[in-house]
Amino acid sequence: MTRAAAIFILLVAAMSAGAVLAQSVTPVRAIRSQTMIEAEDLALGEESVPGAATSIEEVIGMEAKVALYPGRPILFSNLREPALVERNAVVRMSYVNGPLRIVTDGRALDRAAAGEMVRVMNLASKQTVTGVVAADGSIEVGQ
Repeated sequence: MTRAAAIFILLVAAMSAGAVLAQSVTPVRAIRSQTMIEAEDLALGEESVPGAATSIEEVIGMEAKVALYPGRPILFSNLREPALVERNAVVRMSYVNGPLRIVTDGRALDRAAAGEMVRVMNLASKQTVTGVVAADGSIEVGQ
């Protein structure tokens, strides 16, 4: 018996025993980039693709980096955490060093999610600084 035939027999035996093969998550409709993904947008596809989500729960609440099309597996590289800071939004910037705490307003120059780096223009000085987005949407600079 050839190796391919043996693998095929094992596969058929596993399926008849009730084993479930991994499936990839696919959208049921076109999803535009920067759109938060909801449960009704998703279904399990026919095939398993390396790097693709295999559970609908993994994808719910994420944001699409690029347009996602029906029937195509959703790759993790095409997803991100939802952005908390939008480009051109006025945000609260804070700098903390020991007992010193400076808080001012700035304008975000990019979109970013919690934990991501973002460039911000200080509205008072017009200087551009880089900071990390906090969970509340404020920007921590100078860390």
